[in-house]
Amino acid sequence: MTILLPASHRTMSCGMAAVIASALILAGCTAESTTENVSSAPDPAESTEYTTPRTMPEGKGSGERDGVFPRTVTHFAGETTLEDEPERVVVISTGQADAMLSLGIVPVGSTAGDGAEMIPQYLYETYPQLKDELDSVTHVGSRVEPELESIANLDPDLIVLNLAGKDDADVFYADASEIAPTVATQGTGLYWKQDFLLLADAVGKTEQAQGWLDDYHADAAAFGARVEGAPTVSFLRKNGDRTRVFGIASFSGSVAEDAGLSRPEAQSFTDETSVDISAELLGQADGDWIFYGVQGGDDTELTSLGLWPSLGAVEKGQAVSVDDDVFYLNVGPTAARGVLSVLQEELA
Repeated sequence: MTILLPASHRTMSCGMAAVIASALILAGCTAESTTENVSSAPDPAESTEYTTPRTMPEGKGSGERDGVFPRTVTHFAGETTLEDEPERVVVISTGQADAMLSLGIVPVGSTAGDGAEMIPQYLYETYPQLKDELDSVTHVGSRVEPELESIANLDPDLIVLNLAGKDDADVFYADASEIAPTVATQGTGLYWKQDFLLLADAVGKTEQAQGWLDDYHADAAAFGARVEGAPTVSFLRKNGDRTRVFGIASFSGSVAEDAGLSRPEAQSFTDETSVDISAELLGQADGDWIFYGVQGGDDTELTSLGLWPSLGAVEKGQAVSVDDDVFYLNVGPTAARGVLSVLQEELA
């Protein structure tokens, strides 16, 4: 189990595999709540309504049993028929490599997000037995500008992408479909669970994905039930010139919602994934706990801001530096376990 340093600016260990493996271990610290912050997350024991969808959208998928091919998958860009179980999968969107690895599939090609590694370190740490295969994954361009020629050279039998954040996504889908069967998910952190199920359907592993989600939801609810009081958790990210707080309808926000954790009033929004804030509005990032990430890893981009020392979570030593890839960049099942484990270590 990863031990976090007892300092006001704690840093999450890079040993994400150990963190995820400790997901069910009770941590010894107890969080105190304040009366200043308003709870905005539902109690999972009392509510069946969630901001983040937990099922595949109606009309999507194949309706076929696992392992049955051919199968025709209805997705967010049309219908795609897969004659045989895919063996050579190219992933276009951030987080889809995570989803495929969770299903036991190592992609043959992948893109990378701006300023990010193609295969983030947390995946190497979680799947050390696959290091050689992960090292062999071919880079096929950026997440927003994939390289069709590089993809075609890999002779894939399935290409997967999401539509969010893509310029001319319909054009790319049409071009990719000329290379291999292509399946499009919706994208963004809000829809990571439904997208996971849809991707699983495309490779004939829907039951496996559903079982993963069932176990994860049960563990999140059990963790939330152990949290004393109602401490609010804040999610804050700095990447380049942007400083953002993340609401309920975000990837990290969905994990907090699954555990029934409270959110600061300023982060109770559900109509956007995140809200940009200026240095003068840093107070919107405050809560009983702040989980902050900086792309590139230089925490001083946040901690050097003038208002940082005045934040309540910082004063209480409850500002936790986290892996930006896990919390804010890769919306996949393994990353969700990583977020849950860090929250559990601090709050349970």
